[in-house]
Amino acid sequence: MTNIMLFSGSSHKDLSQQVADRLGLELGKVVTKKFSNQETRVEILESVRGKDVYIIQSGCGAVNDNLTELLLMIQACKIASSSRVTTVIPCFPYARQDKKDRSCAPISAKLVADMLSRAAGADHIITMDLHAPQIQGFFNIPVDNLSAEPAVLQWIRENVADWRNCIIVSPDAGGAKRATSIADRLNVEFALIHKERKKANEVDRMVLVGGVQNHVAILVDDMADTCGTICHAADKLISAGATKVYAILTHGIFSGPAISRINSAPFEAVVVTNTIPQEDKMSHCSKIQVIDISMILAEAIRSNHNGESLSYLFSHVPL
Repeated sequence: MTNIMLFSGSSHKDLSQQVADRLGLELGKVVTKKFSNQETRVEILESVRGKDVYIIQSGCGAVNDNLTELLLMIQACKIASSSRVTTVIPCFPYARQDKKDRSCAPISAKLVADMLSRAAGADHIITMDLHAPQIQGFFNIPVDNLSAEPAVLQWIRENVADWRNCIIVSPDAGGAKRATSIADRLNVEFALIHKERKKANEVDRMVLVGGVQNHVAILVDDMADTCGTICHAADKLISAGATKVYAILTHGIFSGPAISRINSAPFEAVVVTNTIPQEDKMSHCSKIQVIDISMILAEAIRSNHNGESLSYLFSHVPL
């Protein structure tokens, strides 16, 4: 590939390096530091004039600092006369705040979309498994919402010995479409857990819709934060007669009491992708396993740069 430059923010440098290695590129030189008053400082140390620029920055860790850093990197490249700036955001920040559910609540995902495209000047967004797919409509620029589903299917077939006897379970109604898609491609049954909340991050009651007696249950969701939902769901599935319970998530945020909850829950494994760094979490929880999705991001960048279709990535894992 020619006329392309790849930069990494500070949120997930390991993933950025894996993508660069896959593409046979060197990461561009950039300084991302703090001034003494904690304002973010960004300086691009290479010429990007006329270049097709890709900036990889995940919405994790110090989310607000990393988002500010990304905005500054985009603007730095735009005012340095790059031909196009594409932001690769494996885990999109503020995606759970996608609607106005109270009289005075912000639609934060829309605000972030406006900051990226209108304020900073991004020309294209590449992300993965948005919490709400309609967030794509918040942008006035192209958005490629990649799917981890092919990698999830591959992991299930290779690591769950009795996968033909499994039940794919959605931990809530919002994830039913994702779970049914995986169940259809595996040609297995599907179940749903209906949950009622008293307040955010706190589940009041769960009802299992479907049977899991004498089956392996695989919980599938796009993200897990404090893990209250999936841990309650695991207990519910075991009490309903499931022989084993797995959880497969695209974005493993694991904040607050998440790790202690997973350690106490009856999971065989909690599988996440590396859209978010997991090394520290894995050192405290042996149940966490990671699916590498760097090859999907790398192929999306290559295809986008060369003007090729991304359709292949929605059904296959690049070799």
